Parts: sequence; structure tokens; C-alpha cells
Amino acid sequence: MWMSISRRQAKRGAGALVAVLLFSPAPGQAQAWKPEKAVEIIIGTSPGGPQDRTGRTIQKILQEQKLVPTPVNIVNRAGGGGVVGLNQLSQHPGDGHYLMVNAMTLFTNHITGKTPLAYTDFTPIAVMGIEYVGLSVRSESPIKNGRELIERLKKDPSSLSVAVGTALGNATHVSFALAMKQAGVDVRKLKTVVFNSGGEAMTALLGGHVDASASAPSALLEQIKVGRIRMMAIGAPQRRSGVLGGIPTWKELGVDADFELWRGLAGPKGMSPAQIRFWDEALGKVVQTEEWKKDLARLEMENVYRNSADTARYWKLQHDEVRAVLTDLGLAR
Repeated sequence: MWMSISRRQAKRGAGALVAVLLFSPAPGQAQAWKPEKAVEIIIGTSPGGPQDRTGRTIQKILQEQKLVPTPVNIVNRAGGGGVVGLNQLSQHPGDGHYLMVNAMTLFTNHITGKTPLAYTDFTPIAVMGIEYVGLSVRSESPIKNGRELIERLKKDPSSLSVAVGTALGNATHVSFALAMKQAGVDVRKLKTVVFNSGGEAMTALLGGHVDASASAPSALLEQIKVGRIRMMAIGAPQRRSGVLGGIPTWKELGVDADFELWRGLAGPKGMSPAQIRFWDEALGKVVQTEEWKKDLARLEMENVYRNSADTARYWKLQHDEVRAVLTDLGLAR
């Protein structure tokens, strides 16, 4: 049975946590640090997608709340499913002025052979929230519900084109593929179309260039609200509330699959304990602000925060889980 990675992780990893704690400096061990020049938040997608919105909200709160003493700039480095952005980040080793908004492509790009850069080539900074991937069609689509889509793909897996944002094998693709695998579809024959961001995938769906889109709900909410897009199923462990309350989970459709999509921040390799401590404190304050809470609620995201030490443990456990999944799907290299 496919389970949410976060729930499996809760059952293990105590040893890894002990290791993190043993190697973490004691309070006061390192000298204080704060940015002395403009901070750059790299976004590995084009403007408009979920990662871009996450980065811009963090930027806004850091500046308005004066949590950083210098300007905070957003730089979009789209391309290669996030690889271009990771290459940019890797060019600043040990420099706490550079951060990058990340999702599971931090693991999958290396696992699938798109880049030699592994998650261990970066400093874990934070997990800032989670959401679950949904499968959507245009409102005028002849496919009326998730069961119809499953039956069609069981008969001919390549009969429908499905958009995903940023990279083959990323969280949106894996979530959809896992659901189809559990439903009895030959996932290696699925017709998947990759775009530079969830926003671009949505545009392609609205324009009729693809039949469906596997996407985080935050990329589609406004279009769902006005009735231009119908989300037929969502990969959550249980039905969501609010705007997503009427959307069945895959489990409700008889498919035992759910999958978690996280968004967070990475830094370049070699950041000092003092730099990490600064960002732990600053980002810990970001997630406590009313603006952040309201923004995540508006996007139907869960306000799950993990600091650097917790994120390091989470990365290790999730990387191993995701490698196993992608190997099963025939995507690991």
C-alpha cells in the first residue's frame, strides 16, 4: 500500500535525529551572523507557479517584518526542472546570502540522472508547508470524473496527455503515476508533458493543449473557483476542506494511494552554524505571522514547518523513499 511519505517517516529515523543533534553546535558556540548584503532567493521555475509564489511570500514577510537587515531579491532561474537554479545556488558555497525554494525535484533530478548535484550538495534550511497533488481537466472535458479517467487509461495509457510542472519524475508526476499504478494502469506508457512550472502547465490545460494536469491545488485554485477547471481527484490521505472539500481522494475512488508534496528552502553547501541559526530564527518567525498563515490557508496548504536540523533528517528519509518509488516506476538511473 502506498502511504504518505511523511507518515512512514514518523515511524523511523530516530537514529538520524540523534546524529543531527550530536553534530549540532551548542547555543553560543558559533559567533552571531546576519546578512551584510542583499539576500537572493532563487526560484527554479518561471514566474506564476507554486514555488514562485512561495518565494515571493517569504520575501515579502522577511522585508515587511524587518527579519532581514538587507534587501531580499527574487531571481527566477527556470529550466531543466530546477537544475538551472540548483547550478546557480551551487556556485556560492558557504554563502548564507543565497537560498533557493525547493520541492522534491531536489532529489528526483539527481535520481533520474538530470544532474550530478545530489541533495547532499546543499544545506537543508527549512520545510515551509505541504500540499497534495490533484488531477484536473477543463470544465468542458468529456471526462466527467476520476473513475472514467482511470478506465480510459487502463484501456490505453497513452490516450490522454497529462501536464506536469518542472520535471519528469517530480512530486506531481510521481503522485499521479502512483495512483495510476495502484489502479492497474501501465504507468510506463503514460503520455506525460513537462512544463517549466505549474503555472505554465495550467495555461496549457486551459488552452486545450493537454487533456489533464497533475498539479498542486495552489496553482489552480482561482480557475477551480470560477469553474474553468474541474479537479477530479486529489492524492491526500483524507478529503480536504474549503474549496477542495468537494473533491474526492483517490482512496474514495478505490485507489489506495496518497502522496505528500512539500515546499521548502535549501542553501549552498558549507553554510556555517551561525548562518543556519540566523535562518532558523528568521523563518521560524515567518511561519508564525498571520500573513503567512492566511496565505497558506488561501492556497489550501498545511502550515508544516521544519527547521534546518529537522529538514536534514526529513531529506535523508524522503530521498531514500523516493528513490525506491522511482526505481519501481523505471525512472531511476
